[in-house]
Amino acid sequence: MSIESPIAEAAKNLENICSNVIENSEVVKISRPDGNNVVLIAETELQSLLETLYLLRFPANSARLFTALQRAKLKTVMPQSVSELYARFELNEDENSSNIDMAS
Repeated sequence: MSIESPIAEAAKNLENICSNVIENSEVVKISRPDGNNVVLIAETELQSLLETLYLLRFPANSARLFTALQRAKLKTVMPQSVSELYARFELNEDENSSNIDMAS
């Protein structure tokens, strides 16, 4: 759910608004007189949204993720630990993340 605030009020209470955005995962719409409004969200939320958009922009990847989500909801695949996944893909847990990058 989002909160709306006129720009003059937002300017007066910017510190409090920023704290609420971060602490409560709030989304604040700052309305401007010309109608060109802006939205304030936490940086981590923006990063999450951008990553999701990136993953879903390729139809094949989007279909694969949707299928995985459906399988998870139906519980047709048992959860695996990170160690099991490393072993399955023949990766070494002790090495840096370059192994994961190469496997992607």
